[in-house]
Amino acid sequence: MSAKPKTGGEQAARPIYIRRIKKVAGGHHGGAWKVAYADFVTAMMAFFLVMWLVTAVNKDQRAAIFDYFKNPSMEPGKSVKPAPGQMGPGGASTSPINLGGGLDAPKSSQQKTDRIGSTVMTSPAPPIDLKTKEQKAAEAAELLKQLERKQLDALMQDLKEAIAKSQALQPFKDQLLLDITPEGLRIQILDAQNRPMFDLGSSRLKPYTNEILHVVTGYLRTVPNRISITGHTDATPYAGISGVSNWDLSADRANAARRAMESAQLPTERISRVVGLASSVLFDPANPRGAVNRRISIVVLTREAERDANKTDLPATQRAAEESAAISTLPAATGPVSPAAPGAQAAPGASKPVAAS
Repeated sequence: MSAKPKTGGEQAARPIYIRRIKKVAGGHHGGAWKVAYADFVTAMMAFFLVMWLVTAVNKDQRAAIFDYFKNPSMEPGKSVKPAPGQMGPGGASTSPINLGGGLDAPKSSQQKTDRIGSTVMTSPAPPIDLKTKEQKAAEAAELLKQLERKQLDALMQDLKEAIAKSQALQPFKDQLLLDITPEGLRIQILDAQNRPMFDLGSSRLKPYTNEILHVVTGYLRTVPNRISITGHTDATPYAGISGVSNWDLSADRANAARRAMESAQLPTERISRVVGLASSVLFDPANPRGAVNRRISIVVLTREAERDANKTDLPATQRAAEESAAISTLPAATGPVSPAAPGAQAAPGASKPVAAS
């Protein structure tokens, strides 16, 4: 017997289930990691900046920076351990580094209570300078020496540029040597085998030697330093007048160079000494009779070299007065001003003591 079919009411009562699947994308995690990463990068940058500063400054500057961060304030402090500050313990640093801002401000007045209870303003005591006079003099002398060295270096570069660009001096550039010695800037004019600076066995200048000395003198007039002129010969014995030797010849040639420089308007008082050394200081000891040993050496003396040269002649009081005057009047310029020398034009020059080229 077949089952009884369900009526329409029974079929309608059956529940219908609908399954819906909701697709949700990955949630937002926020930007907190970015903030942490930025803090890390900033810290690393600050760390490497500090490392660079530590290696870039010298020992004294590091000590000054250390003192500043121990006492960065401008107000009097109450530190248990006194620190070297302009405002007393815990006050501002006396760092020699100019960091700008509050450290450069004038020191404020200090308050003081008198006997009757009123408050009065008093000026702070001036800072105590612990440097002795000898230390100050040594620092001033060192500064003067550095300025002189810069001035002589600039003069050497100007001379090299003039020699390199002058058509008249081009054939003689290998016979002109410029270098810096402990005494100062040395300019050597050498003989060549086929191009001597003087007539044979004589102190008479060749025309081109006179022109070289005129060009050099134009530049030497731009610096205040005094000048030494030295004549040299080779080891060949002098075969001229009886009783005259290479000593006389070298001294005569040095004096001939002096007269040529004075005719080029070099003041006579700028000449410190004129010396003839014969063959006692050879340029080429391996070849005592070589042409390069016959030369004129012009030295732009430093103040120290000039002072050492005159020690045996000047009284002690005069030496002290000259040293004080030299220290108190430091030159403002760090290099000479190039004159309008004939044939001299601007061009880069070598910095090593080599032949002018």
